[in-house]
Amino acid sequence: MNKTHTPQSILPLLALLLVVGAAQPVLAQALMTPGLASPPAPALTPAQGLLADTLVINGGTFVVASEMRARLNGETNTNNQEIDFDHTFAKPTNSNRVRVDGLWRITPAHHVRVLWFDNSSSNSRTIAEDFTWGDNTYQAGATVVSETKFKVAELAYEWAFLHTPDYEVAATFGVHYMELSMKLSGNATVAGGGGSMTASYTTESSKLPMPLPVLGIRAGWAVTPNLYLEASGQVFKAKYDVYDGLWNDVRANATWMFNRHFGLGAGYNVFFTRLTVEKPDYNGTLRMGYSGVQVFATIGF
Repeated sequence: MNKTHTPQSILPLLALLLVVGAAQPVLAQALMTPGLASPPAPALTPAQGLLADTLVINGGTFVVASEMRARLNGETNTNNQEIDFDHTFAKPTNSNRVRVDGLWRITPAHHVRVLWFDNSSSNSRTIAEDFTWGDNTYQAGATVVSETKFKVAELAYEWAFLHTPDYEVAATFGVHYMELSMKLSGNATVAGGGGSMTASYTTESSKLPMPLPVLGIRAGWAVTPNLYLEASGQVFKAKYDVYDGLWNDVRANATWMFNRHFGLGAGYNVFFTRLTVEKPDYNGTLRMGYSGVQVFATIGF
């Protein structure tokens, strides 16, 4: 004979369910009390904050030793003479060197990086020997004014394939856009129209735009609660269309974080680029590099 369940037979089960349901709020409240709650996650140190902050911005200036050599081909420059601007014009009397780096952490593993670098300078000097720039030959003994503007902008994606509260290692892929303009003023022999003449002359600003993709790697380490170390390197070589270029950029920094949002740092940066361009408005080569100490402030939040 089959036994059927009567309402009386399930009453104990319903009573048990009611007791459990009524006890849930009490149990939840008990778990929230200080004595029974699980220990909270430890607070991040100021240095660890640079590995977790959504936005990190570094901005500062450079004390550098630089090298810039360039050639502008033209009707007069038949022997492809290259000008060593640092040797010819010595240290600039007026210069502006600023670098700003920014990082936006979309997630702990996926970041966007931006860079802005401005190294502009001007100098006036009496030159010791003739030199040729494009269609113009500047005369020895003349006072020549040199103005150079070198700017770099970068937009890059960064993937942190290793990430912990104390360190991260990330790979970078992005694009640099560099723009260099050079302007010379002084007594020059100017070629053109089938002849030449000597007169005071100012060249047009020879602009050299340089879009280059880059690959890189970066590592950061919170060594102590307040000390953060970082090293990065970028390199790329490409030849396409009218450009044939090489880019190297290596940095090592140390930052002392005074609190979770502000710190001061210093680092060493070595940069070098070489580019050949064949365009109507610029036909020539550029070799430029610098190395030196950067002092900067850091903000994170």
